[in-house]
Amino acid sequence: MHDSANIALACKIWGLMSTDIMQGVVYGTRPNDITDLRLHTRFDFDETFGTVINRFCAQAIIGYPLSPYGKGKQRRGFIALIDSIQCLTIAIENPPKKGGEYRVFNQLDEIYGINELAELVGKAADSLGINVEILSVENPRVEMEEHFYKVEHENLKRLGFRPTRHIDEELEIMLTDLAKFKTRVRAKKDAIAPRVRWKGGVSFPIKTRVHDERSMLQEQTIRLSSGR
Repeated sequence: MHDSANIALACKIWGLMSTDIMQGVVYGTRPNDITDLRLHTRFDFDETFGTVINRFCAQAIIGYPLSPYGKGKQRRGFIALIDSIQCLTIAIENPPKKGGEYRVFNQLDEIYGINELAELVGKAADSLGINVEILSVENPRVEMEEHFYKVEHENLKRLGFRPTRHIDEELEIMLTDLAKFKTRVRAKKDAIAPRVRWKGGVSFPIKTRVHDERSMLQEQTIRLSSGR
């Protein structure tokens, strides 16, 4: 947040005008007008850079159980890719009105918990005939699993932001798009399970069940230790 303080100070001293975008977690594969598969956006679903919705959708497509970490009670603000673009457009078309003005837009649509997202992805998958299982795994990260989270995000709504569609519909579009690349997702399946150590010198197993090529469930233990 120190960059925000620097921007606010610059606006105050030099009379600049600035809109500081606090971006929520973005999900989605493409805007409505992108139909060429070669133009689809980058889609990270690995343990390090993959966002939780992307990871859950990738797991659903290849028959892996959706794997919320720990209690699954963390809450964050989410927004669809198409609506993130809408919000940026609104911000550009409605600049600050006077020099020295510094404003903050918390760019998100709804707030969801991790378990809620797993249920939503499961529901969307079911509507497409994809059966999924939800199986919590031990949290590999050093973080609070339950916390206070409340974000004011009315500024963009006052300027006209309206969600393009509900998350249920967006998830169905994501799963449909991702199904076209099922083979490529399956080839990278080892990147989904958590292996990174978040606490130095500590090695502990994360137990999770995954489907093999014959759709049989088997137990796997992934040990978070150097070189494994």
